[in-house]
Amino acid sequence: MIWTEGYMRADHVELSWEPDKKKWLVRIRIGEEVIRRQCNAPRDADEQQLRAVAEQAARDEGYEADPAQISILRL
Repeated sequence: MIWTEGYMRADHVELSWEPDKKKWLVRIRIGEEVIRRQCNAPRDADEQQLRAVAEQAARDEGYEADPAQISILRL
């Protein structure tokens, strides 16, 4: 975990589509802790939109997401 500009940096951020809920699930991993948040981005959102969603979800939780540490799982 690294502090940057008042935010702690998340170790990893992952997005995956939840077909039952028809929403994207954002998982923010900080050490062994995992924060899960759902977002309403469309299923066919492009990678740039989803990365922005992931970064915003992390910021909302007080973390910064390194773009190189964001994974998008499309099933």
